[in-house]
Amino acid sequence: MDRILQNISRIVALTPQEQELFLSKIETRDYKAKTLILNAGEICQYSYFVNSGILRSFNINDNIVEHVLAFACHGWWISDMYSLLSQKPGNLFIEVLEDAEVVLLSKENQEQLYLEIPKLERFFRILTENSLVAHQERLMDNLSLSAEDRFEKFCSKYPTLIQKVPQKHIASYIGVTPEFFSKMKARLLKK
Repeated sequence: MDRILQNISRIVALTPQEQELFLSKIETRDYKAKTLILNAGEICQYSYFVNSGILRSFNINDNIVEHVLAFACHGWWISDMYSLLSQKPGNLFIEVLEDAEVVLLSKENQEQLYLEIPKLERFFRILTENSLVAHQERLMDNLSLSAEDRFEKFCSKYPTLIQKVPQKHIASYIGVTPEFFSKMKARLLKK
């Protein structure tokens, strides 16, 4: 539980009593690789914090093509924000890519914590703002950068994921086919 408390302490300071209350509202689960912890069409009930392992969120279009929206490794949060906030069925899957230990915070408990520990509302607001900025930056990159530039940016921003995440998922994240990605990567290695 130290990791999640350290994550929170980067933004807000909890008293020992507040830490104890927070810890009483979460649960930890272990998941095997390839486990879907959320399916498209379900209502997302949790914010997920990754203690260890790697998760990804993605959707599948009408042509059965996967589009990776986000990755989350140790120390990161992930969820289907649309579904969690609106409590409507979402369109994202969340899959475990590498055996993981994940902390689950239910929407109900999160709302309860906002009332009992108001500074947690500030913490999650800042997380949401940072997520919005990152998604806007990614959208702008997809509109203005070449695939090679997007890949280089991915490598510099997420160096630990390059060796751990299957190439087809990285290709999807940067918006290219696995075949194009393989050729592009070969060209980049020749440089």
